[in-house]
Amino acid sequence: MKSQNSLTIGENIVVGLMLFALFLGAGNIIFPPLLGQLSGDQLVISIIGFLITGVGLPLIAVIAIAKSGGDLQSIASRVHPLFGIIFTVVIYLVIGPLFAIPRTATVSYEIGVLPFLSDSISSEKWPLLLFSILFFAVTVLFALNPTKLVDRIGKILTPILITVIGLLAIKSFITPMGEIGSPIDAYKEAPFFESFLQGYLTMDVLAALVFGIVVIHALKDKGVSDTKVLVRATIMAGVIAAIGLSIVYISLSFIGATSVDAIGIQDNGGSILALSSNILFGSFGSIILALTIASACLTTSIGLVAAASQFFEKLVPSLSYRSFVFIFSGFSALFANVGLTQLINFSVPVLLAIYPLAIVLMLLSFVDRSFNRAPIVYALALVFTSFISIFDGLKAASITFPAVQNILGQLPLYNEGIGWLIPGVTGALIGFIIYKTKNSDSH
Repeated sequence: MKSQNSLTIGENIVVGLMLFALFLGAGNIIFPPLLGQLSGDQLVISIIGFLITGVGLPLIAVIAIAKSGGDLQSIASRVHPLFGIIFTVVIYLVIGPLFAIPRTATVSYEIGVLPFLSDSISSEKWPLLLFSILFFAVTVLFALNPTKLVDRIGKILTPILITVIGLLAIKSFITPMGEIGSPIDAYKEAPFFESFLQGYLTMDVLAALVFGIVVIHALKDKGVSDTKVLVRATIMAGVIAAIGLSIVYISLSFIGATSVDAIGIQDNGGSILALSSNILFGSFGSIILALTIASACLTTSIGLVAAASQFFEKLVPSLSYRSFVFIFSGFSALFANVGLTQLINFSVPVLLAIYPLAIVLMLLSFVDRSFNRAPIVYALALVFTSFISIFDGLKAASITFPAVQNILGQLPLYNEGIGWLIPGVTGALIGFIIYKTKNSDSH
């Protein structure tokens, strides 16, 4: 293919929309409405915190991958090759069969099936089990036969989904379901930091570390070979995706904020959207929303199963791509049956533990030329960060160590949920001093 030194505006937009479609999955749909309900009249400051972790950091992650010229494993291997493998495996499991893939089925069920079941049937467990089996049977069918059909579905569904969300948001603004109320729980005291942490649940920073290389491959397929053009085009794609996600998040959070009077406080964003669409547009609106989101989630599921299976096939050559498709889909079908709310609850401790590591790793990749990518800088920054983040995860899982928690409580920003920030910076600085000292001694 002929190489090119620049992309047209149209080509940049196409790649940006592709990245936006990759990001727009189950988590992006269900968390903003719940944030809107719980934050109440603190919505503006809350959405700012959410946009930092839900949009800003994923954008930085995409840029980090572009500038590094490698993939997630190559960046993580700067700490140590073994850490590179382990950390990448953990990320693929989290955005794969442990949480993100099962969540595509539970969100589809919550929005696309549950609202149409009678009360007696909806309280039973078998409808979700049956739906999960069917959902992942279709996932297996398409993941085993990768074609451009999934891409085409995504290109059609993404604009439709945006249109549906836009209509819901406009209708809720013109004829709101109710008044915006008072903040609830943690949003009363620290709405910014609470929503900052809620942004973790989208898993988009973790996904961005994988999606970045997908964008680069797409650009190379278009004939782009110049490194500077690749980086510039990837950044442009990231900006387009970030703008799209911001619009979606703001719209959905407003729908949630104005829904409390009409539907009450719900357990998750899936039920908020399902009930709100019925109020705003009647049963027809519910059906359109259900079909669109279920189809979008299915496309996401197929893509994630394919990506995880491709990665693990390279890691474990003794098992084929086909085997991993069945393993991941089967496990996801079973795990989805814990339900959406429980699935989210299970994911919180894990995300609180590993998200800060991904953030520190990503940020260091921007400045690592200043210390010649010395592993000691990466290692100490991550060790200091992990000591705090792991205890944050344990605390979220109700596993507490009072003596340790009392000590950690003295750290700046610890009670706000980002106590790992100062230790992470400190670890990096100590590592940098050690690197400089060794470097000066060697001359």
